[in-house]
Amino acid sequence: MTSGENATVAAGDIARLAGVGRAAVSNWRRRFGDFPQPVGGTTASPLFSLAEVEAWLVEQGKLRQLPQDEMLWQHVRNSVDDLQLLSLVSRLATAVAHRKLSSLLRKDDDKVAEALPNLLVGDNDVPLIRATAELARERGLAETVEFLYTRYTEAHSRRVQALSPEVARFMVAFIEPEATEVFDPSCAFGGLLLALVSRRDDGHEISAIRVKGQDRNTDAARLACARLTARGISADIQSGDALTRDAFPNLRVDAAVCAPPFNERGWGYEALTNDPRWEYGLPPRGESELAWVQHCLAHVKSGGQAIVLMPPAAADRRSGRRIRSQLLRTGTLQAVVSLPAGTAPQSAVPPHLWLLRRPGVGDGVPSHVLMVDSSEGICSDDTVRAWRSFRRGEKIDEAFGRTVPIIDLLDDEVDLTPVRHLPRAASVQVGNLDRAREEFFALADALPAALPDVSPGGGPLTMTTIAELVRAGSLQVEHTPMRMETESGDLRLLTVKDVTLGRLATGQGTREAGLVIGRPGDIVVPAITRHIIARVLDEEEALGPHLSLIRPNPEVFDSHFIAGFLRATSVRTAGSVTGSHRVDVRRAQIPRLPLTEQRKYGEAFRRLDRFEDTVRRTGEAGENLRRLIFNGLAGGDLLPDC
Repeated sequence: MTSGENATVAAGDIARLAGVGRAAVSNWRRRFGDFPQPVGGTTASPLFSLAEVEAWLVEQGKLRQLPQDEMLWQHVRNSVDDLQLLSLVSRLATAVAHRKLSSLLRKDDDKVAEALPNLLVGDNDVPLIRATAELARERGLAETVEFLYTRYTEAHSRRVQALSPEVARFMVAFIEPEATEVFDPSCAFGGLLLALVSRRDDGHEISAIRVKGQDRNTDAARLACARLTARGISADIQSGDALTRDAFPNLRVDAAVCAPPFNERGWGYEALTNDPRWEYGLPPRGESELAWVQHCLAHVKSGGQAIVLMPPAAADRRSGRRIRSQLLRTGTLQAVVSLPAGTAPQSAVPPHLWLLRRPGVGDGVPSHVLMVDSSEGICSDDTVRAWRSFRRGEKIDEAFGRTVPIIDLLDDEVDLTPVRHLPRAASVQVGNLDRAREEFFALADALPAALPDVSPGGGPLTMTTIAELVRAGSLQVEHTPMRMETESGDLRLLTVKDVTLGRLATGQGTREAGLVIGRPGDIVVPAITRHIIARVLDEEEALGPHLSLIRPNPEVFDSHFIAGFLRATSVRTAGSVTGSHRVDVRRAQIPRLPLTEQRKYGEAFRRLDRFEDTVRRTGEAGENLRRLIFNGLAGGDLLPDC
């Protein structure tokens, strides 16, 4: 592999290389005048030459030799742009897990390229494969693949949404020991399937003989397969959206386990109205999770299990009560376990775990459902033991759960929220209440400080338009194509919905003609929207259709200043009966102010955004506090003291 003279590292990378904290790197930059100067990046996130940093660390006695794994990672990271990093990592991991790689690497690069046509994109791929294989010989195959995965997730911590290993182990612990084939239809990087390797039952290790999975992200699916293969697990992982493009339509397994995406309205409702998977009822448009539950059940054998992570709202939303009722009446839904807040990777709310079983031929319908509250913290052994006792028809220790008659749940609400059916000790209830009270008051106390300081102004500002600034060369404006593929491909795309909801990119596409790449500091505006939204990018993003991008000259304009005034201006050109309108950003008006004044406005707008977020979180914390007090009073755990 080449030495990579142009390779760059961030401050976090330098800290890792030297085995110190980031604060130490900042201290070196201040104290040592000969510390390498930035060669790229931004003021807030500078990039340094890897060669210069390595030489400086060696000269200072802070590094004897650059570790082999870190050297490899820096070359990997610097070989492609950030948008292609997952693709490269997944291809390298797949290549080194290839069973014939050792013999292939004895041949020249051209022969290797011919043998691995689907894994090579750039000229440097074969040298990177050779370097990765060398590391695998030193550290082991599984350790090397995990190293690549871990480094990628650290580099893109904001993009990656994955279950923690602890939660994954907890979920798979409910799978029966006899299961020999397990399926995950939304497997991401394979965390749940990997957890099967270390699964234990009564002290005896159990291994799933075969695992199958699917994920809508091609690169994630490929990396999941490589992680499993590196551990000697027989795996068949396919790409594509499992709901709309099921890769295993005839598959029937012993168990399905899934942590699906929450609250997706575009899950395929219109196209799948008459799908045979909806055995328990057509999932409502706003209840994608009920589609995933039935998808899992459709792929398990008679008597097979489905373990699905669910948002708490799925337990009591009015729109889903018919399906919940059918799941109960048929004896399919057998337990609901509440988990701590933050357990789900894509949501901060405390999720639930639904334990389901496809009824076997001749099975009687159970009369009870097990309700367990693990919101205090995951306790796998006790909760799983309660589940196993319930399955054997034994009495449940009410410290860990309670069996609730199904007939009691089949009312107008069909509410499956565990805490509403469990007796709670006053001390535990008070502990929850104290934490909720502290969280609410801490957020409420932060509200005044979150507001920006303002003072009376001098009247209307002198304005100009985006179009005039474009003509003057101070700004650039680009528009993404009207038609683009956003549901398949190896490139993550930022969609209109992502911008509107303020979330990470969820679209998938390819590097087709007209693709617009946003840079840090660029401003993205949906072209058709109910309310004007302007989002400042803090990292490189590929943009999906119906978006406008504004790229200001940072020496002339503050991005947050422009974004704030974009949200305040009226730039409608065409309306609709739904209230949506087309946005022409060129007509938007921006004040003529010096950069120093712009930055003050930009900071004020940022603080208002933080204030809005704090208001939302305060409302959620207040509702949680209200619910705890109400349930405590109604259940007798609390007494009014007023």
